[in-house]
This record gives sequence, C-alpha cells and structure tokens, in this order.
Amino acid sequence: MADGRPGKTHIFPIMQTTSSITKRVRNKLYRELLERQHYQRLKRLAADIKKHSRPADGVRPVIFFKASTDTLYMSLNSAFHLIAAWALRLQGVPVIHFTCQSGMSRCVLGTDRDDLSARPPCDACTARVSRQYHGAKVHSFRYNEDVEITTAVQELDLDSLMTFEYQSLPLGKLVLPSMRWVLRRHHLPNDEATRFLYREYIMSAWNIAQEFTQLLDGTNPQAVVVFNGMFFPEAVARCIAQRRGIRVISHEVALQPFTAFFTEGEATAYPIQIPEDFELTQEQNRKLDQYLEARFKGNFTMAGIKFWPEMQGLPEAFVERMGQYKQVVPVFTNVIFDTSQPHSNVVFGNMFEWLATVLDLARSHPDALFVIRAHPDEKRTWKESQESVSDWVKAKNAQSLPNLVFFDSNEYVSSYELIRNAKFIMVYNSSIGLEASLMGAPVLCAGKARFTQVPTVYFPPSIDAFIDTAERFLASDKVTPLPEFLQNARKFLYYQLFRTSLPFADYLEAHPMRGMVALRDFHWQQLLPENSPAVKAVVDGILKGGTYLLEE
Repeated sequence: MADGRPGKTHIFPIMQTTSSITKRVRNKLYRELLERQHYQRLKRLAADIKKHSRPADGVRPVIFFKASTDTLYMSLNSAFHLIAAWALRLQGVPVIHFTCQSGMSRCVLGTDRDDLSARPPCDACTARVSRQYHGAKVHSFRYNEDVEITTAVQELDLDSLMTFEYQSLPLGKLVLPSMRWVLRRHHLPNDEATRFLYREYIMSAWNIAQEFTQLLDGTNPQAVVVFNGMFFPEAVARCIAQRRGIRVISHEVALQPFTAFFTEGEATAYPIQIPEDFELTQEQNRKLDQYLEARFKGNFTMAGIKFWPEMQGLPEAFVERMGQYKQVVPVFTNVIFDTSQPHSNVVFGNMFEWLATVLDLARSHPDALFVIRAHPDEKRTWKESQESVSDWVKAKNAQSLPNLVFFDSNEYVSSYELIRNAKFIMVYNSSIGLEASLMGAPVLCAGKARFTQVPTVYFPPSIDAFIDTAERFLASDKVTPLPEFLQNARKFLYYQLFRTSLPFADYLEAHPMRGMVALRDFHWQQLLPENSPAVKAVVDGILKGGTYLLEE
C-alpha cells in the first residue's frame, strides 16, 4: 500500500466512484427537470401558434423536413426549423412536417459506430418528434422494405454502392456524405460492416424517396425547407423537389452564437451575394474589428461548441527552431468527413491528396519550415476523426523530415501567432484562410472554400497551378497578397457575421448537453416579422424569394 495503511487504496476509489455516480444522477435529474420545463414551454407556444394561425384560402403549403438533427435533445438546427415553421403558420401559410416514424432501417444519428448492424433508437426519436410538433400538421413515414432494391444492392461491392442509381435517382452519391460523416473518414473501409450500412442507407433513402414523392403528389407545395441538405434523408428530398422545379431552402448553423443561415443554394457551401458597390462604413468596420479582436484570442463558439479551452503562445523551443530556417509556412487542415468537404474537392481529390503534395514541397525545400496544424475539431469528444491528420502524419513518417513540425488538434497553440510568423500560409478550405487574409498574410488555398466566392486568397485552378504557385512563393524573397484580398475578406466576413447570420437568441438558450438548446419563455407575437428582423428575413425569403439577409 502506498502509505502503509491496509485498505486505504480500496476506500478512496470506492468513495470516488460513489461521488461520480452521485454527480451523474444529479446531472440526469437536472436535465430531466429542464426537459420538462422546456416541453411545457413548447406546448404553450404550440397551442398559441395553433390558436393564432389561420391558413389563408388558396395558399400552397410549405413542407419542412429534418431527420438528421437530433434524437434526445433539441439541436440548434432543430430549433431553427421549428421557429421558422411557426413563423410561417402565423402568416397563414399551411405547414406540413414530413417526419420519420421508424421510417429508416438505419439512420445517420442512430448509427452506432461500434456496431453498424445495431438498430437505431427509434422510440426516443419518435417520442421527441411527437412532442416537438405538438399541434402541427404532420405527415409521417414508416419503413417498408422494397424487395427489388434490396435484391439490387445485396451483392454490390463498395465502389458499385458509391455509384449506385435506381430509377434515375443517384442514391449511392446521395448517401456517400452520410457514410463519410458517420464513419468519420473520407476513405471508407471495404469490409462487410461498411457495405451493410451502405446498403441499409440506400434502401432507407429509397423508402424516403417513395414516401416524399407521394407527399409532393398530394400537396403541390410552394417550397420545401430542409436541414443541411447533405445527409441522405434531406438530400433525397431536396433532389426530388428540385427535379420538380420546387424551391428548396436549406439551413445550417451560422457564425455567431444562436444564429442560422438560410439559403436556396447549398447551406454547407454558404453561397453569399455581395453587391459589387458594397463598401464598409466606419461603424461597420468598428463592429467587425470588435468581433475579430475576440476571435483572435480564441474566444468564440461554433454550433454551441467552444473549440479552444485556452489559447497558448508558441512554445519557446519552437520559436528557436523557427529561427533556424529561412521561411516558415504554416499548413492548416480540415476535418476530412465534414459535410463542407464535397464542395471543396474541385482541385485535389481530397485533403490528403493535397497534404501529399505539401509533403513533397517540404522535401524539396529544406530551407523552409513547414508547420502542419490539425483542425481543433478533429478530436472533439464523440466526433473524433477515424482518419485523422495525426494518423496521416504517422503513416507518412512526415515528422522524420527535419523541416516539418506537426501540432495536433488538442495542442492549443495559437494559429494566429503562426500566421504572424509566416512567409505565407497554406489552407485547404478552413476559415483560418479568410482570417489570415484579414491579418494581411498571403494565403495559398487548395480547396474551394466559402471565401473563395470572392477574391480573398490565391486559389489556383489546377494541381499543377497550385504547385507552380507554391514554388514561386517559396523562391521569392517576399510574398505579398493582392491589394483587393484584404478589403474583399473584410466585406465577406462582415456579410457572414451581420447580414447572413440570422439571430435566434431571443428564442433560445443553452442546454446543459453541449451543443444543444432549449426554448426561452417568449411570447408568440415575437414570431411576427414586424417584431423580429431574423423572422422577417426567413419569412420573406421562403414566401417571396427574398435574400435571407438581415436588413440594416
């Protein structure tokens, strides 16, 4: 025994375990109490919405569909979905919620990565759906196995599943982003467990396609609103509706806390139309600078998640190492399975192909210190990447190069300090590229990003052009960004923050479960367009084809 007293080492672990159990029980009871309070608020609001909603004659309905946002608690996107539907109903617009009632044999959030054959937790999910749409018009769908498509996919290999089409629907392609997101990787393992899940997703997608087609046939909606648009349930609905010429609006979490982004484009690509004559005023510049000051300290959240528990300066030993090289080139990566990645892979096939090119550049330029920085979200609890940059660095033995340093995602070294010491930086499609442009740094971008919609960084159109540009930068005494990059970056970020990010903080508050939210105790009249700029932007966008921008 460590202190010579018998039994001491047994007593403390038991006490510690008891304390831990007590804490978990207390937290569970607290969450249950909050959920009951939340449900009572929801019921009261739903009753008020129903009482004050009068569907106008001849108005075509709007269909809302989100099956990939939450199972136990309310997510931000689930809240945006519900509030937007309530606001439309108060304008006399019929709203139909297309909801899953055990309608998929396997679903995105219900997949157990430790056992891909496990059934999804349908009871908990359907119970939440019934509570969430209290008093609303609901069209539910259940899973009905189709023998023909089951037979068609049964013996397919992985490549064939990826490209599988059925009755003109590219189901394999529509399912692929969900497979990558669920398995937390870009390159899927070619094993039976993966093929099983792919088949189940395809068959579930086909069931949704049939059910959603019947709903469209019977309702002739003026628009469809979906979450994200990349996960297979919503992707299938989006594809079918667009083929019929029906407008589809998708939404995602925006940059500011409790804000949403709505668009008739692809929400994860974040399309923004900035007028050519738009110039920032003195007040707008001040607002932007205040945001950037906090951002550069790591003081920000995204989708309710704070990525940086702390922001640390550069280690002294690393600073000394930088001084041994002629130039420093930070390389910022992304999370490989994120739903933004399919939009990004237009030059390189994927991020790891780009990193292989970066590694070749490092080998041929020993006078430059290359610093690979993993994305902070790569090792987030529950969302840990199964095909990580750290694994890639080990597999390629990259750190054996004397001029390469790797900072993992759980090393909270300031990216902004790296940028300040860089000759230029390389990114795939990370938002740090936009921030580096705002800091006046030259940025060489390899993937299509939100900010490449306008000239904010160097974005070569091909792999050869990327390599040529990198070689030119490395050979130059100094690299200077184009003059318009800084001003365009400021305009773009201002639009992202203060025009496209629609604030819902008046209606929502943080939930004890990380990243989840609960409804505030607000009055139904706050959902009228005249009482909320955010609601006005959503309602005008859906009903009038508006811009989904906040008015200034």
